[in-house]
Amino acid sequence: MNRSGAVPTHNDSGLQPERTIMAWGRTTMSLCVAGLIFLRWLPHYGLSVLLMVALCLSLAGGIYFTQRKRYARASAGVRDERIHADAVAVTSMTAVVFTLGVVGIIVVLGNQ
Repeated sequence: MNRSGAVPTHNDSGLQPERTIMAWGRTTMSLCVAGLIFLRWLPHYGLSVLLMVALCLSLAGGIYFTQRKRYARASAGVRDERIHADAVAVTSMTAVVFTLGVVGIIVVLGNQ
């Protein structure tokens, strides 16, 4: 993104940055749906389920609010033919999903 706030354009006919942003959008939607489904566990497992809901919605919000920056970086990378993998986003996603799984196991086993 340049100083004017405009997103750089690219000449990729395969629309790779757009497809990547759409994939992150689907991930955001999936996390929101998973968080809402966890609310069904609330009567059975108690308030500890809210931690799982908060994790899902926090990650979804983080993805949503960084989409524009990620798109600008990908577009500039395609245009300049120097694109790098977004290791921070993938590592963060992996860490939160792993944490979500551990919290889920603790919530389920803690209420037996």
